[in-house]
Amino acid sequence: MDKKLTLAFQNMQKIQDIIGLKSCNEITLKYGLTLSDEDINELVENRFKSLKDTGRIEFSEGILKKIVEEFCDSPYIMQENYKDTMMELQQCFYFFKNEAMEQISDDELIEFMKAHFDGNCEGSLEYLSGTTLEDLCRDTRYGYKSKD
Repeated sequence: MDKKLTLAFQNMQKIQDIIGLKSCNEITLKYGLTLSDEDINELVENRFKSLKDTGRIEFSEGILKKIVEEFCDSPYIMQENYKDTMMELQQCFYFFKNEAMEQISDDELIEFMKAHFDGNCEGSLEYLSGTTLEDLCRDTRYGYKSKD
């Protein structure tokens, strides 16, 4: 019975995520970005894989809608790399949320990611995850004030 309840809850979350991401297309269209139904399904499935990989549990809507809304105006995101970039940003978010030991709110982490992605990272996901977010999490764990 427990497993059935868990699957039912996950399916409900997936439906909510799909509806939320479809509504994002109305916002992102003015930036030349849209997600197909297939893209949306892949992103939603990736959410649950990322959660499992990082040992996280979410009881509410995932953060992908917030990431899409925050990053859609980035000069470094084009239709060609849109889905893949959103997928990587989602994975980075969950990984670094753990690394920061829950001491950074979702919104703060997303804003930090966006500022650096468009700023010193110049659209490089490797630079964002390999240095900038590592520094933020290290500073957070050890109680240092971040320059940003």
